[in-house]
Amino acid sequence: MEQTYQYAWIIPFVPLPVPMLIGVGLLLLPKATKNLRRIWAFPSVLLLSVVMILAADLSIQQINGSYIYQYVWSWTINNDFSLEFGYLIDPLTSIMSILITTVGILVLIYSDNYMSHDQGYLRFFAYMSFSNTSMLGLVTSSNLIQIYIFWELVGMCSYLLIGFWFTRPIAANACQKAFVTNRVGDFGLLLGILGLYWITGSFEFRDLFEIFNNFIYNNEVNSLFVTLCASLLFVGAVAKSAQFPLHVWLPDAMEGPTPISALIHAATMVAAGIFLVARLLPLFTAIPYIMYLISLIGIITILLGATLALAQKDIKRGLAYSTMSQLGYIMLALGMGSYQAALFHLITHAYSKALLFLGSGSIIHSMETIVGYSPDKSQNIVLMGGLTKYVPITKTSFLLGTLSLCGIPPLACFWSKDEILNDSWLYSPIFAIIAWVTAGLTGFYMFRMYLLTFEGQLNVYFQNYSGKKNISGYSISIWGKEGPKPIQKIGFEFERDFLFAKKTYPIDGNVGNVRKMTRPFLTITHVGNKETSSYPHESDNTMLLPLLVLALFTLVVGSIGIPFDQVGMDFDILSKWLTPSINLLHPNSNNSFDWYEFVTNGIFSVSIAYFGIVIASLLYTPVYSSFQNFDVINSFVKMGPKRILWDKIINVIYNWSYNRGYIDVFYATTLTRGIRGLAELTYFFDRRVIDGITNGVGITSFFVGEGIKYFGGGRISSYLFLYLSYVSIFLLIYYFFLL
Repeated sequence: MEQTYQYAWIIPFVPLPVPMLIGVGLLLLPKATKNLRRIWAFPSVLLLSVVMILAADLSIQQINGSYIYQYVWSWTINNDFSLEFGYLIDPLTSIMSILITTVGILVLIYSDNYMSHDQGYLRFFAYMSFSNTSMLGLVTSSNLIQIYIFWELVGMCSYLLIGFWFTRPIAANACQKAFVTNRVGDFGLLLGILGLYWITGSFEFRDLFEIFNNFIYNNEVNSLFVTLCASLLFVGAVAKSAQFPLHVWLPDAMEGPTPISALIHAATMVAAGIFLVARLLPLFTAIPYIMYLISLIGIITILLGATLALAQKDIKRGLAYSTMSQLGYIMLALGMGSYQAALFHLITHAYSKALLFLGSGSIIHSMETIVGYSPDKSQNIVLMGGLTKYVPITKTSFLLGTLSLCGIPPLACFWSKDEILNDSWLYSPIFAIIAWVTAGLTGFYMFRMYLLTFEGQLNVYFQNYSGKKNISGYSISIWGKEGPKPIQKIGFEFERDFLFAKKTYPIDGNVGNVRKMTRPFLTITHVGNKETSSYPHESDNTMLLPLLVLALFTLVVGSIGIPFDQVGMDFDILSKWLTPSINLLHPNSNNSFDWYEFVTNGIFSVSIAYFGIVIASLLYTPVYSSFQNFDVINSFVKMGPKRILWDKIINVIYNWSYNRGYIDVFYATTLTRGIRGLAELTYFFDRRVIDGITNGVGITSFFVGEGIKYFGGGRISSYLFLYLSYVSIFLLIYYFFLL
């Protein structure tokens, strides 16, 4: 056992050989490396599997009673300053390692087929492996400086992955937006780290927590400065986990390949912020204002993410806002001090959301292979419909992920979300009401997404296919040699989103961008073994296998949080897993469990979720071919003021969601334009005032010298006459005006 912990330092470095060898191969043997590019998926999966086995072994040992192990060695020693590097293995580390490796392995297997026709295949796997290395290094770090180093590496990898298709302007803008937004949080994190070192004189977690809490208890430190430092630390987590108000980069991050979306939104970048708050929670609990701030940001993010997801037509953007909302639940739980519930929901949400994103990738993959179906439509759910017949496995797995995210038992997210909802009543009734209402909104927008994608008749776009009508279009070959080609443009496009198919007016160029190309290196005609057809079709087995495994996780992973020990079974895995951390935060807490209260609250939470599902089913059930044929609502709002009020409500909701809550517009107006205006004013002041004075003095001296030289004749009498004239004039002015 001890030997396993001693060699745990290799965890972050195991996946590192893949990007290194790919880089060396492309540098020294580029042709051979590219010809054998599909081989690199195997070592990527194999090395990450080694890490998964090691992390699983450590987790089992912690559950059986061996909890925390830390090893450090000195890196820099100078007088009173000492910087140490090391690794920390505790329940939080093992949980994050399990999530990163399991989700990462499945995403890599999935990506082998998904990216097989992309010319950036090698670059993709190099970025992915280095991202896994960075995240594993982050979660095993034993001090704040080490965390910050890997924190920046994770940010760099996300920048590269989001902008993977950098030839597309919209993807390049998306990665820059993510980079700049996260720089705001990272700067706050750096200031917070330096402030804590100023207070405690240490970067190590154990020493930092002990010294900090002693200072707080003995009132030996300025409370305002302490609160400021803790707030700056939290700003870093807000940006990384896409919490309000630094969430604006998240929907644009969907411009990367779909496997990247699954990895970022399930196990890596957004989870890094949650990890940081969980790691520093013993510090935050000593400052009540910070705990309230964490819960407040969490509840705002919960509601904002859900409302922005209501009318999204892009399947990946809808899931992105769903991620934002669910991370808000986790942040709320951390702010309430519900440490176990927060990490439990982090686990269940990771597997459910990875399943949904990979399922959406399977849908997009099948839509892009249709003859004449242009890539800018392959992610629009209102142009889909009736896919159940063609992609049954994808449909079933997507439904399981949808039900789990809605909180339907016995699927994974039910157990964790219900625990957070119950704890919220004890913390704040207002927060609880918002959280419960959002649970209903989750059921609505997730089932809207599911019904528009899979249920009903196949879209008329396919039904009208005749293969005769040719309209000019183009397709891009993965090798860049085929150039423009005519393709079949088929049928008549129409939107099947009855509730939110309303006319709107975009108010900013960055809001509601229309995709010009979804996957620019993937041809939609015929390249190599890439077959096309007139109708959607199921993905290959290597893409379906991860979906099935994640579906299994979604079904069973919730069982780790069921307190079977309360009914005589020694099987409460989660509580044993997190016992050291729980005791650290609440040494005298009572972990008793009331099954009657659990069932009562569970019925209420499931009812709220079912209410949202029923509303979505009524509005989007395919039996109603248009919104006007929906007799129940139509009879209520048929004519008069009720119809006008209904239309206004729908338009307000749609415009709020479509325009991203107007937050991007606000930032563009106040920050982007404001900073640009300030820069222009500074430029004007520098060129016209500073440079003007300097240039003016020089020009004036030049003209004065040029003018004076004509008065110089070389006669002293003339110079004396001018001198006496100037003195006389000055004396007269002084006498008459100044005396």
